[in-house]
Amino acid sequence: MAGGSFVDSNGVRHYEGKVTGFVLITCFVAAMGGLLFGYDLGITGGVTSMDPFLIKFFPVVYRQMKGEAESKSQYCKFDNQLLTLFTSSLYLAALIACFFASTTTRMFGRKPSMFIGGLFFLIGALLNGLAINIEMLIIGRILLGFGVGFCNQSVPVYLSEMAPAKIRGALNIGFQMMITIGILIANLINYGTSKHENGWRMSLGIGAVPAILLCIGSLCLDETPNSLIERDQHEKAKEMLKKIRGTENVEEEYQDLVDASEAAKMVDHPWKNIVQPKYRPQLIFCIFIPTFQQLTGINVIMFYAPVLLKILGFGNDASLMSAVITGVVNVVATLVSIFTVDKFGRRVLFLEGGAQMLICQVIIGIMIGLKFGLNGEGSFSKGEADVLLFFICAYVAAFAWSWGPLGWLVPSETCSLEIRPAGQAINVAMNMLFTFIIAQVFLTMLCHLKFGLFFLFAGCVVIMTLFIALLLPETKNVPIEEMNRIWKAHWFWTKIVPDVAATVAPGKKVVP
Repeated sequence: MAGGSFVDSNGVRHYEGKVTGFVLITCFVAAMGGLLFGYDLGITGGVTSMDPFLIKFFPVVYRQMKGEAESKSQYCKFDNQLLTLFTSSLYLAALIACFFASTTTRMFGRKPSMFIGGLFFLIGALLNGLAINIEMLIIGRILLGFGVGFCNQSVPVYLSEMAPAKIRGALNIGFQMMITIGILIANLINYGTSKHENGWRMSLGIGAVPAILLCIGSLCLDETPNSLIERDQHEKAKEMLKKIRGTENVEEEYQDLVDASEAAKMVDHPWKNIVQPKYRPQLIFCIFIPTFQQLTGINVIMFYAPVLLKILGFGNDASLMSAVITGVVNVVATLVSIFTVDKFGRRVLFLEGGAQMLICQVIIGIMIGLKFGLNGEGSFSKGEADVLLFFICAYVAAFAWSWGPLGWLVPSETCSLEIRPAGQAINVAMNMLFTFIIAQVFLTMLCHLKFGLFFLFAGCVVIMTLFIALLLPETKNVPIEEMNRIWKAHWFWTKIVPDVAATVAPGKKVVP
């Protein structure tokens, strides 16, 4: 160790420091931004399966569900574009908001973006809980979407910048952990409120609670050293670096952050910069990883678990309880990722998770196909329903320790400072775009493709697993400002990325 850092055999620089309690607490508070997204993911499917909610806002769907209106098959009972718009409008709003959040995050810091996100979500949750017509419901959803867009833009970046390299994966996955906890809490609340006439109001309105927690928490947080340097608060940044690393010897890391910031300031526009050849890998991953994350089909389960399970013959209570079970599995499996991602790496989790999801989706598709066929007539016995639920849980577990958390971690950690706001905005935008598409078309696709829908998603899982196997280098334990170096060591990207991209920072030579 010299000058506060050392270079390992792979030419990657490591800095002096330890894991401090301050960092752990700070990252825990920031990760609460995931509660908002998770709560919404979990609450929507349960609310849209509640009879009083459907009677008030979507009476046609209610009549279809009860067999009082024409319905082609069991697959089509919830096929209604206005109902899916209730779910998907949030994600379209989040897509738009993330571009404004990108500018806010860069110019004013990560904290203000988190606070603004919490505020939007708070107002949206209250509007939804008090909704008296469909217009009020959709406006509330749009405001919730703005909140999700700001939080999903700022929180992963904040976590990646605050965390030491050796546990960056675990702390960043704290965001996904909060998403899964939010989903579980929402499922439990749905189960508890489903018996009440206005249970849907309670379910939607309680979303204000995590929003208030985030607003208060964001006011108590400290800004990241990267953001402080980016806004010319150098002394404050150095003191913060000492605080989060637990050592006075931070000169080497501080100087590398300053060098990276100076390089970033030379960029006229990060959106133009990210399309340069030297940033081609980051651009590819910021586009395809969030896209593939949604094409796993996970949101079919997360959005519509109660609706889907109800369609498949589970009773109303049984479908809500089954959603709670998948929520518990989601939380536990995310813990697996937290404890293994920095030990075994990102690639192993991606590849194992992809293989497990593929097997489960094929089995689920076969079971539904054999039972319902093309006509959509039939139901599962209790034993068959239990087997189906087991494979759904196995699928959720695989996603929760692979594509779920890593879909947020890898894009946020691979982008260097000069392209980080643009890269994260692209990551969130692609995630929200495909979340919107899946949410909007799933029930229609289920109606037309029937059990074949699960084979469609299985095919997507094959493609995305090959994508990771061939193109993603291992990023565990690599300091975030050293990330540019890994592309030159990869068999494919070394042909694409020019040598200049492998430098540690301006004025520093590449270590052979």
